[in-house]
Amino acid sequence: MARENALFNSALRQSTSIRKDLDQFADTASPSPHLQAQLNASLTSFARTIDDYTKLAKHEPVQTKQEKAIERLKNFRSELDEYRESFKRIKSVNEDVQTTAARTELLGRRPHHAATPENPYSLPNPSAAQYSPFAPTQPHNPSAPYRPNPYSAGAPQGGDYDREGHVMREQNFFAQTSTQLDEFLDRGRTVLGDLGQQREMLKGTQRRLYSVANTLGISGDTIRMVERRAKQDKWVFWIGVVVFFAFCWLVIHYLR
Repeated sequence: MARENALFNSALRQSTSIRKDLDQFADTASPSPHLQAQLNASLTSFARTIDDYTKLAKHEPVQTKQEKAIERLKNFRSELDEYRESFKRIKSVNEDVQTTAARTELLGRRPHHAATPENPYSLPNPSAAQYSPFAPTQPHNPSAPYRPNPYSAGAPQGGDYDREGHVMREQNFFAQTSTQLDEFLDRGRTVLGDLGQQREMLKGTQRRLYSVANTLGISGDTIRMVERRAKQDKWVFWIGVVVFFAFCWLVIHYLR
């Protein structure tokens, strides 16, 4: 009985949540995929809850409670069908709206005042060409003398201008070369200074290594001397023990 009530309350909460999500889904012009996935999961969970409640209702021993549970199941199933239909309808409407908006944006016509016509093979509009930024400022005159473009690569220039330009290019080249050589010299000096510092550092490291080696050598000699002295002290101790016992035996033997 307690499990049946828990499932009934859970189904009520799920139904309320699904209705709220459907209202939000319908009010949103471009719903997020997260909301759609949430609605799908909620509908699936609601269907499972209804199935579990159906199994419990079939095993209900009390007739009146079983009839009441069956009536609740009918309401839940009708709500589930209604929610699914609403979800499909709203989803279809939103997809149609998005498709229409995308088609309108993709196939939108250009403004009527543009100089470029809609059909590339049609005759241009002379009134629109007058206001085009690419239109010539003066009409073409076939009888006018030829005037070369002063900005073209092959345009003729004066001899003095060519000579001065060549000299300026040479001066710029020499100036850039001198600057680069100065930079290379500065870098060489910097590298040489770094090498000198590294040499001094390596010398100091070598001196410290020699000092450590000498210290280790002295320590080894000291350890060997201590071991030799300990061995000598051990022999002195045992000889003293033997002499002491011998003296005690002699005293006891002659003074008895």
